[in-house]
Amino acid sequence: MDFLPFTRPSIDEETIAAVADVLRSGWITTGPKCQQFEAELSALCGGRPVKVFNSGTLTLEIALELAGIGHGDEVITSPLTWAATANVVVKRGARPVFADIDPATRMLDLAKVEAAITPRTKAIIPVDLAGLPLDRDALYALATRHKLRVIEDAAQSLGANWNGTPIGQAFGDSSGFVSFSFHANKNLTTCEGGALVLPPDVEPAKVDRLRLQGVQRFPDGTLDVDMTGHKGNLTDVAAAVGLGQLKRLDEFTARRRVLAQRYFVALRAAGLAQLLGLPLEDFTQSNWHMFQVLVPAGHDRAALMAGLKEQGIGSGVHYPALHLTTLYRRLGWQEGDCPVAEDIGRRILTLPLFPAMADSDVDRVVAALATLLLR
Repeated sequence: MDFLPFTRPSIDEETIAAVADVLRSGWITTGPKCQQFEAELSALCGGRPVKVFNSGTLTLEIALELAGIGHGDEVITSPLTWAATANVVVKRGARPVFADIDPATRMLDLAKVEAAITPRTKAIIPVDLAGLPLDRDALYALATRHKLRVIEDAAQSLGANWNGTPIGQAFGDSSGFVSFSFHANKNLTTCEGGALVLPPDVEPAKVDRLRLQGVQRFPDGTLDVDMTGHKGNLTDVAAAVGLGQLKRLDEFTARRRVLAQRYFVALRAAGLAQLLGLPLEDFTQSNWHMFQVLVPAGHDRAALMAGLKEQGIGSGVHYPALHLTTLYRRLGWQEGDCPVAEDIGRRILTLPLFPAMADSDVDRVVAALATLLLR
């Protein structure tokens, strides 16, 4: 039986042919395909300006730079996230402040966020874990009350929505940045890449310059540099992949929701629903980027993952509590600071979920879990 990974990108022949066309064109770096990709992403985001980059990490870093975050500032974020979310704050010379999470959603508990605000707090980076959107109404109401910038870490939530409004469109006072990732494991991939949705007070031309070494070009062929900038442009090769993926985003989201529903049904039928901590059951808003359960007390997660692998099934851990890693312990964080995130981080397990999976693949995963947990 073929190995079933926890995720796999779906790249169709039309997209492969489009990449070949770009390679044959002689223009393979940033060019017309990137411009088209930005335009189509902008349409998805309600006409807001969108700029594409070579990683979702850099989109977060540039958003912090544009928001004026620097030395001495504090930025509140979730401890249950990929390292990039907080690392970019440290790189700006600011301090990440971890607020604990809601056990039901596994995302920031906004009451804990509000309690963590100090005079040094300048921004919030909420994280849409596994594609479930955080309450945007409550988020922006809180940010408005305290005059904080919002930088949405929507790396995993492209295709999701909050109360019918797609993630990426404007919420609240529209002052928020939105960061998407197009890494190979995301619902839409460019192999590596990301996009930043800009608020109204940011000039898109400035972002173009920040993306490419701070260079400003003039019609006569001369240039000027008045900022250091970054090397963050996306290639047309990658954009061709993204354009092919974007055509199928609704299809991918619909299929992920079907597979997630099947997991709920199968886990309950197998007697595992009470044993495993299931995610919030949301089939109208979440894009189901991942399907994550909680390994029950008394079971070793590493042993369970090894047992699944022996049966040809991949799994993942997304994520251990970030504030307990070496870097953030050095910055003063310790066990007990975010007890909910710490407990979930020790037990969370990502099961296979991607559009090309068959219904029978879900049944296979659940049968393997039953064998390992109920024997």
